[in-house]
Amino acid sequence: MDHYIEIGLLPDPEFPNELLMSTLMQKLHSLLVKLRVNDIGISWPEYVQAAQPTLGVPKRLGQSLRLHGTHASLGALLMADGPGSLGGLHDHVQISPVLPLPTRVVHRSFARVQAKSSVERLRRRRMKRHNLSAEAARDCLPDSAAERISEPFVNLRSTSTGHSFPLFIRMGPLQDLPRTGNFNCYGLSTQATVPWF
Repeated sequence: MDHYIEIGLLPDPEFPNELLMSTLMQKLHSLLVKLRVNDIGISWPEYVQAAQPTLGVPKRLGQSLRLHGTHASLGALLMADGPGSLGGLHDHVQISPVLPLPTRVVHRSFARVQAKSSVERLRRRRMKRHNLSAEAARDCLPDSAAERISEPFVNLRSTSTGHSFPLFIRMGPLQDLPRTGNFNCYGLSTQATVPWF
């Protein structure tokens, strides 16, 4: 990873930033699937990791993202045309050309976070394994037992099933050295890091 592209959301009174970031991520996901690449990672330079409710600062992704990869793979992504390309977003985003990395960078990962299981699924499992009624299972596992994820997210629609879902994103700690690995079709990885500057 020696190059990057910066994509910033342009202010729009009709569309909130969260909707624009979700739309941008949907387009990027479609492009990464279409190009069949696993060497492009995404970072959010304005990611706010620690919520500060007393100061009114919630966890958020911010108004820009960076795509990290080689000059060739990022160039191919920018040149991709047709359905799912970034062409339809030009009124809402500002896209830089492919740029070389600064000389001094650190590294960090951005990974998808998913809840381990829903409370309803856990109740059904308990009912089956322990021969409990629905009411008894509800008493054992109240709604408050649901795992809560507090990371920022984008709303996406699955291209295979058509279902909408929140894609929660966790930012990893800073690291001096890069870690290699593959990125998924959302540009995220639990192992590989992206440059951070």
